[in-house]
Amino acid sequence: MEKFYLTTAIAYASRKPHFGNTYEIIMADAFARFQRQMGKDVYLCTGTDEHGQKIEEYAKSAGVTPKAYVDGVASTIKGIWDLMDTSYDYFIRTTDENHERAVAKIFKKFFDKGDIYLDRYEGWYCTPCESFFTNTQAEGGKCPDCGRPVAKAQEEAYFFKMSKYADRLMKHIEDNPGFIEPESRKKEMVNNFLKAGLQDLCVSRTSFKWGIPVDFDPKHVVYVWLDALTNYITALGYDPDKSFEEQSEHFKKYWPADVHIIGKDILRFHTIYWPIFLMALDLPLPKKVFGHPWFNSGNDKMSKSKGNVIYADELAEHFSVDGVRYYALSEMPYNADGTITYENVITRYNNDLANNLGNLVSRTHAMTKKYFGGIVPTPAEETELDRELKSTVLEGVNAARELMASYHVADSLSELFSALRRANKYIDETTPWILAKNEEDKPRLATVIYNLLETVRIAAVVLTPYIPSTAERIFAQLGTDKKEYSTVSSFGALEAGKPLGEASTLFARVDEKKLFEEIEAKRAAEEAAEKAMEAPEREPEIGIEDFGKVELRVAEIIACEPVPKAKKLLKLQVDLGFEKRQVVSGIAKFYTPDELIGKKVVLVSNLKPAKLCGVESYGMLLASGEEEIKVVFLDPTAKNGDRIH
Repeated sequence: MEKFYLTTAIAYASRKPHFGNTYEIIMADAFARFQRQMGKDVYLCTGTDEHGQKIEEYAKSAGVTPKAYVDGVASTIKGIWDLMDTSYDYFIRTTDENHERAVAKIFKKFFDKGDIYLDRYEGWYCTPCESFFTNTQAEGGKCPDCGRPVAKAQEEAYFFKMSKYADRLMKHIEDNPGFIEPESRKKEMVNNFLKAGLQDLCVSRTSFKWGIPVDFDPKHVVYVWLDALTNYITALGYDPDKSFEEQSEHFKKYWPADVHIIGKDILRFHTIYWPIFLMALDLPLPKKVFGHPWFNSGNDKMSKSKGNVIYADELAEHFSVDGVRYYALSEMPYNADGTITYENVITRYNNDLANNLGNLVSRTHAMTKKYFGGIVPTPAEETELDRELKSTVLEGVNAARELMASYHVADSLSELFSALRRANKYIDETTPWILAKNEEDKPRLATVIYNLLETVRIAAVVLTPYIPSTAERIFAQLGTDKKEYSTVSSFGALEAGKPLGEASTLFARVDEKKLFEEIEAKRAAEEAAEKAMEAPEREPEIGIEDFGKVELRVAEIIACEPVPKAKKLLKLQVDLGFEKRQVVSGIAKFYTPDELIGKKVVLVSNLKPAKLCGVESYGMLLASGEEEIKVVFLDPTAKNGDRIH
């Protein structure tokens, strides 16, 4: 059996993945399921990238160890991957012991081979991207990938001799036209990086500790991208101490990868650094790197700082898992960014899933039940109209298969749903409800109903990689086990005389007005919960003895982050000197976390703990204002924990 090994980029374990991040695993899963339908032995690998400076900083802000931090985020990521019904074969974490051991050996192997040397790095570094840049690349002091400010970095580091392999990589790209797709991405990599001349790559860091130590120089940790990229081979059990011929049968069976499915923003790492690392290891290169576009929220890139993040699990609450999968796969173009808004999701869900697919299945099942007692009828002589329907459906199936094989996922779905629209039109053209009135038209009615049932079955087979749960529900309604792709080359696999299964609604229409009312009600409830912590405009007068009961102390904000699903709330970790606490404050509209970390504030320290939006808060910050909140900040020299009188 022919093998097919595909991977996603491993998700960075810094935060919960948004819809754009989740698209990648949905696409990879659909492609893996498709290749399984084609009879291949498929191995799908995904996972989490868990080292690096950014994660060390997040963990410090949260007051936990880096390992505890990534354990939580990795669990969240894996949970969303599972919720989205993705059929991965292996979920790797870069904190796995076998991966860390292999990476340390790979680094040493490069060093012993003379591909790595010790020097000093001076340049620009983007912490969010974990990337190094030259003065030219970091024009205006901004990261060319994410647009955030870069910082000057100076430290001792090991460097990899990229230039040693540059010509060989260029030749490989020229000799293998499909190595980088789409074609526009290939031109970008060749013109902007290879032809411009590759600089040696910094592959270790000394300014932080959360990484895989260089075993022969422990003050260094392995650069996070060298660590992360090697997951594609360590997941298969790669042993750096052995040649390719000596590797395990499992490794030799699946490597090289047939495709790395990644976001377009990390193409440089996968088409330049990764192939060169493999050349240095004397391993075959992957057959293809496919750089998919991004999902934008409206017209903007999805960003937590912009407040326009949409999450797949929240969408699934309203549109079902298959509804989310379908939108992701049908809305992302081959070579241009996709767009997601709740309005767009509702429109596509109602038009394609509820009206087109759902309506076809529902009407066909109901007519079979009404006119033939729920038994699949035997077709009679066909007409030109029947032949035209069959031709349209089978042509749509063939087109969908060819487009899917070339990674044009949205186009493949478009072809199939065009065929389904033709089937709905066929119902109106053949008018089964009129044919049912005359006994002499019964054979014609049987042919029409059979053609519709078989169209539905064929659609379910082809839809299995995209919306697998829905496909299984369709098979159950048809009462058939004819699910193999080999059964869609022609009409006739559905057995006449067999009873249908029970009917069920595949996709109920979503009422846009009602949905937005629900979303608004949820938002209002969150705001009401936030207001619960706000003091009334005026309080009754109190005596000095009552005021003396309020304990005000100096506190330093050591970590801060937004409260999920609460636009006004920030979750702060504060240091009172003698203890650390968590406080929730409704100041998110007026301060960013970066503005607050390190500030000294006044904390009402004897306020009873309370839960705001499900998050525990122990204390309250002093602040002024109503329309615009101003936190009371203290002199930086104030001692943490001192009582304020």
